[in-house]
Amino acid sequence: AQTQVNAKTGMTFARGLRAILRQDPDVIMVGEIRDQETAEVAVRSSMTGHFVLSTLHTNSAIGSITRLIDMGVERYLLAPMVVGLIAQRLVRRLCEHCRWQDRATEADSILLGKALKPGKKIWRARGCDECHGEGYKGRMALYEVVAADDEVRRMIHDGASEAELTAAARREGPSLLEDGIDKLRAGLTTVEEVARVVQDEG
Repeated sequence: AQTQVNAKTGMTFARGLRAILRQDPDVIMVGEIRDQETAEVAVRSSMTGHFVLSTLHTNSAIGSITRLIDMGVERYLLAPMVVGLIAQRLVRRLCEHCRWQDRATEADSILLGKALKPGKKIWRARGCDECHGEGYKGRMALYEVVAADDEVRRMIHDGASEAELTAAARREGPSLLEDGIDKLRAGLTTVEEVARVVQDEG
């Protein structure tokens, strides 16, 4: 079942979620958690055996934890319910017909916070008839995936900072920036595209 929210009729995210819970679903998808009431209902739903999927507006995967806490969700409720966090950013995909190989400059390195060393092989956009002079054709996603294991849950419960949680997440998988660098080295996108989407990464 799918339900559209309508504030004029009083059908809010939280009220809709409560109505859906009465049907005892196994999986619940909340389009976006944007307020304390919705966050608390979603968290409590997950703690009663429901698999809850939702989106949040944050700069990174770990930022979701901070956002929910800022909304008023208690750490002791949040910690056991988190299964995984995924951050996604869309970048333009290089046109395979006209991309050209180059070496990263000092300016490229600075643009990516020195995470890319000057002299490394990269690809750049040119423009051709195939891509209508854009240099890009289509889009692709950069991902950051954080599996909430026992250590991450303990850190959430014990009040770890976002920086500490981020450091723990980096031990298990790449950041958005690192995934972006892998993709630009593979000739799939450019320094400018990666910098554009990760400049606010937490």
